[in-house]
Amino acid sequence: MSTESEDRADALFHALSDRTRRDIMRRVLAGEHSVSQLATAYDMSFAAVQKHVAVLERAGLLVKRRSGREALASGDVAAVRRVASMLLELEETWRGRIDRIDVLLTQED
Repeated sequence: MSTESEDRADALFHALSDRTRRDIMRRVLAGEHSVSQLATAYDMSFAAVQKHVAVLERAGLLVKRRSGREALASGDVAAVRRVASMLLELEETWRGRIDRIDVLLTQED
């Protein structure tokens, strides 16, 4: 992977490393929500929810748009698919390593 790809992966996985952000993603992938609607679902300040949304937006996992005075957030399905693709790539790498270990362990001396 290139440095740019590694930086992107770091941002994506950092954004998804937090339970609240993962829950926000579940909500915005199901449909568009205002940030104020999202804030009512959590036992934290509106500003804290805004910060979580900003992390997800910087990672490219959600998109915000303005509608009057409201900021509306929706999930970016293509970005989530990229995360899934990265995870599959990691899984394939580790499965290959495990297969090679199995071969080494079963070889006769």
